[in-house]
Amino acid sequence: MKIVVAPQSFKGSLDAASVAEAIARGVRQVFPEADVLVLPVADGGEGTVRALVRASGGRTVTTRVCGPLGRPVNATWGLLGDGRVAVIEMAAASGLPLIRRDQRNASVTTTFGTGELIRHALDLDVRKLIVGIGGSATNDGGVGMAQALGVRFLDSDDHELPFGGAALARLTRIDAHGLDARLHNVEVEVASDVNNPLYGAAGASHVYGPQKGAGAHMVRQLDAALEHYAHVLARDLGKDVGQEPGSGAAGGLGAGLLAFLNARLCPGVDIVFRAIDLNGNLKGAALVITGEGRIDKQDIYGKAPMAVAQAAARQGIPSIAIVGSSGRDYRVVYEHGLDAVIGTVNRPMALDRAIAESARLITEAAMRACRLVRVGMAVQRTAMDSDEPA
Repeated sequence: MKIVVAPQSFKGSLDAASVAEAIARGVRQVFPEADVLVLPVADGGEGTVRALVRASGGRTVTTRVCGPLGRPVNATWGLLGDGRVAVIEMAAASGLPLIRRDQRNASVTTTFGTGELIRHALDLDVRKLIVGIGGSATNDGGVGMAQALGVRFLDSDDHELPFGGAALARLTRIDAHGLDARLHNVEVEVASDVNNPLYGAAGASHVYGPQKGAGAHMVRQLDAALEHYAHVLARDLGKDVGQEPGSGAAGGLGAGLLAFLNARLCPGVDIVFRAIDLNGNLKGAALVITGEGRIDKQDIYGKAPMAVAQAAARQGIPSIAIVGSSGRDYRVVYEHGLDAVIGTVNRPMALDRAIAESARLITEAAMRACRLVRVGMAVQRTAMDSDEPA
């Protein structure tokens, strides 16, 4: 019996590969003869690099770059097995987890480090870039990224703008003549599940600014600055991306990637699933087990575990999700392709303890799930035997 184990990370505790191994241990204890295929997945955000590197037999690279507040950070990115495709999570260089909560300031954070990662990938002669743009600390429209790649953003005195989205209010012109010429020969695919425009009520500043430290006044300033930036982009580069779906992703990094790198924005799960050949690996499976830290109604809008379950359902394969917690509205997932949800916490427990013991709890949840599967198999056999004529 083939069982595919394809979970996402449990944010704050285990990455997708560790979750998959924990589930697989539980599966093997109940079905020791099963052919268990471990296939960690991601949706373009956290865990994308490790999932794609593992699936392709590639390698990770750690590079010292500029962090979101200008201080150096070590950022890890990936080269896929053929060495021609680089995978970058912008959060590794410009992400919210790199900043203490009391230091969050969306008006000054920069994507410069993300641009440095792209430049380092170009140094290795890659021909394709996959950029995951979830978890950003920034609201600079991708300007920092473009600065790292040779673009100049100038004020009325022809001085270069400092880091941060607030400075874009002073933008007078964009000089893209210095943009790294190697980008002309590189395909750029952006993993994003966000459809927000760059500016406006549904734009980057209003929707995501508050979680990055922006109060109501700062949100209005940043939104106006991004709108001004969009107009200058359209005038100087002929790139009218301000209202493009996804241009507001990662504080407007989506707009920068569209305008300067001619990128293509795609649902993150589509990029990852193609790279790991999920549909091909599902063939012949009797069961799929996915999982994530928390499941709720949002899962039906393209999150990786739900997409795994739907891919399984299209091949007639039942699916189970192992989850750390569930929202009150989680049962809607049963209407969209997922067959069962099993929680990891089976008794009252402090959150810190649940996180610390997450690997063991996931393994135990997988064992419970598989025991229920085995009961179902026995019931089916019993029912078939009772239906036979005497």
